[in-house]
Amino acid sequence: MEFRFAVRVKPGARQDRVGGRWGENALIVAVAAPAVEGKANEHLRAVLAKIFGVRKADVSLVAGERGRDKIVELSRAPADAAERLNKLLTEST
Repeated sequence: MEFRFAVRVKPGARQDRVGGRWGENALIVAVAAPAVEGKANEHLRAVLAKIFGVRKADVSLVAGERGRDKIVELSRAPADAAERLNKLLTEST
């Protein structure tokens, strides 16, 4: 089951943090990796894979590779992916 959602990335954070809402429905993800040479994107994929319980290979960026606002796709999303996302959107970082 594929699952897509919007993400707002904050690269260069002290530590990885996931939670909160940016705009109407984008999940805020702070990553410790810098926004240099795709490092933040790779780290974002790893963080989201851990949060959703999937392999990093199952997390891809559909749009926004060079910006902070991205569309992420989980190619093998767990059955409760929507519920997990909704919970994360209501948490503060």
